[in-house]
Amino acid sequence: MKEVVVYQAKPKPLKQASRGKIKNILRFLGTFLILVSFLGLIFTFGPLLKSEIIYRLKKESKKIYFGELLKKPPSSLPLTAPDPYFSLVISKIDARAKILPNIDASNQNEYLSALKKGVAHARGTVFPEMKGTIFLFAHSTSSPWNIARYNAVFYLLRELEIGDEIIVFFLGKRFNYKVVEKKIVEPNYTDFFSQKEEEILVLQTCWPPGTTKKALLIFAKRS
Repeated sequence: MKEVVVYQAKPKPLKQASRGKIKNILRFLGTFLILVSFLGLIFTFGPLLKSEIIYRLKKESKKIYFGELLKKPPSSLPLTAPDPYFSLVISKIDARAKILPNIDASNQNEYLSALKKGVAHARGTVFPEMKGTIFLFAHSTSSPWNIARYNAVFYLLRELEIGDEIIVFFLGKRFNYKVVEKKIVEPNYTDFFSQKEEEILVLQTCWPPGTTKKALLIFAKRS
């Protein structure tokens, strides 16, 4: 009678099993971190991407034939104010925001708090129907991660050109302005503050967005 030999699988060494578990844990952690990073990017830059997409779609939708234009007369519906007390509308870039008056531009805590709610009006500058400079600002942050949090309203300000319309509502009245100049300057450029001869609206945002290297200024006059 032949002897039956039974072979048994040798148990894996404890160290080899532990290494396998560690590799699986590390693989899971890597996938988890990639997912969190991706979601973080969407959360941070989502509002900016939304602004870009809406602006590009609106720009393309305006490219219609003359015959179609005759069939669709322009709407005569009145433009509504985000806040009749003090607010701003720039239809070209779909910017609509409340304006918070008399914000100290030298007080970081004060202006960052204001920029969470809308656009800031600099203390010491004038209001509509007054001679001097009406100074409105946003994009006042030194970190790209704060762009969406504080200043998506002025994110597309760079798209404005000479002749574009800016509308300001103040104390229940509507004021129309036309862009007359656009330029990039040093952050400490303040020459326009001293003029008292005429009413000038100045919009400022940091340039490039999310930095304090330069400032993008939009100058507009009442039309």
